[in-house]
Amino acid sequence: MSDRHRQRVAPLGAGLLMVFCSSVLASDTVVVGSKNFEESRLLAEMFAQLLEARTELTVERRFGLAGTQVCFEALRTGAIDVYPEYTGTGLVSLLGVQRAAGAAEVFHRVRGEFADRWDLWWLAPLGFENAYEIAVSRDLAEQEKLQRISDLRPLAAELVAGFGYEFVERPDGLPGLQEAYGLQFGSVRSLQQALKYQAARAGEIQVLDIYTTDGRLALLDLVVLEDDRGFFPPYEAAPLVRMATLQTHPEVGFVLGLLAGALDASTMRGLNLRIQEGGESEGPVAASALVDLELTEPGAEAGGRVSRRSLLPYLWSDRGRLLQRTARHLGLTLGALTLGILLALPLGLVLERNRRLAEPVIRAVGLTQTIPSIALLAFMIPLFGVGVVPALVALWIYSLFPILRNTYTGVRDAAPAAVQAGMALGMTDGQVLRQVRLPLAAPVIMAGVRTAAVITVGTATLAAFIGAGGLGEPIVTGLQLADTTLILSGALPAALLALLVDLGLGWLERRLRPYSGSQTS
Repeated sequence: MSDRHRQRVAPLGAGLLMVFCSSVLASDTVVVGSKNFEESRLLAEMFAQLLEARTELTVERRFGLAGTQVCFEALRTGAIDVYPEYTGTGLVSLLGVQRAAGAAEVFHRVRGEFADRWDLWWLAPLGFENAYEIAVSRDLAEQEKLQRISDLRPLAAELVAGFGYEFVERPDGLPGLQEAYGLQFGSVRSLQQALKYQAARAGEIQVLDIYTTDGRLALLDLVVLEDDRGFFPPYEAAPLVRMATLQTHPEVGFVLGLLAGALDASTMRGLNLRIQEGGESEGPVAASALVDLELTEPGAEAGGRVSRRSLLPYLWSDRGRLLQRTARHLGLTLGALTLGILLALPLGLVLERNRRLAEPVIRAVGLTQTIPSIALLAFMIPLFGVGVVPALVALWIYSLFPILRNTYTGVRDAAPAAVQAGMALGMTDGQVLRQVRLPLAAPVIMAGVRTAAVITVGTATLAAFIGAGGLGEPIVTGLQLADTTLILSGALPAALLALLVDLGLGWLERRLRPYSGSQTS
């Protein structure tokens, strides 16, 4: 076969292989995603368990994705097939429509426009709204006679407000609220949902945004202010699905349609409270909810209740998932590190031969270290979707600089006297590199690899935000719930893994050191 034919056949073969692999995966696998708060994970788990119980499909879970835009991009690009969304969020945050009508009008608007623009389909609402509202402490409400959001305007400059990270940026959040009501708070703090409640209980903030189905509302003495200007749109919860998925697997729509109108706000508050304050995970809570709705059989619960009050008992009871997360985390780390070595090591050798280019190139690569980790992961989503691939690419980029810098420096500064002696003996440049420079530079190069490995282990915890799994999953969930035990169940194994990886590479570094006269054979 000629080279020209090979050039044509190779891409065609690769393309056919990708199509074949995609068709195989599409034939029996549905990927369910969720945002990184407890109700979204709970609803997504209910979707997943219901599909597993009533179809022959294999269900893959990618929970805890970092917010609305990440979930939406994952769905739009086909990285996930379905996730729970809210109609008001779709209207304002994704369609950019500022004014809202009634719940039915909003639902039909988002259903029509999402189908036309992105081939995405809203299934029937689940039966409840999880809306934004503004709340204040009861003492403040009684003292200042606060009943409506408009009542906040005269004293807003004296108040400290605590709002969620998305709420501070969304048009249906703080920016729109300030415009609609003319509110200018004295101070605004961005906080996770659980931390907002703690701050309100301690009197550190006086105003906060709340979710109407948040279970913790029953435990706090808050007054919800009337949205007297109708600023917040309706937020009906519903499954948002790719139309391509419904065409390939129509049973997905039929099965998830069983949840239409099945849940009310009171039920959701109770289910959320079990996760938020009861120390239960979404698996058993979702399973019991489906049993109560008579959609699955009793005994289908995904494990029993696992207490997170004590760290060691929790780690032992959750050891199976801990091992899986550790394996995934180690795989991400070693994959990124291997790719980093394969690029940075040869590049460092090339730069040593072209020293004028060395510093500009190394500095350019070093700029990647200044990009915040979560931002770099987010940049990968439009290119690679969510999951392992974008996480691997981002971690690979982070691993390059320490290896490249140490390779170049180690080879450049390797024992000039020994290099000159080798050249005097008639060794070629290649022989000097292989037999003198590289062996002498090995400890410095390995030091760079060890540094890159430790950085990668730590950064890989953030990969959970884009659905790559690993030890970041319990950390992300624990931050949302302000659960120290859950955070430590991911952070401590990650720290131990970084230590073990460093020790292993340290042993390898010692093995690669050149022979010295002090050693014995």
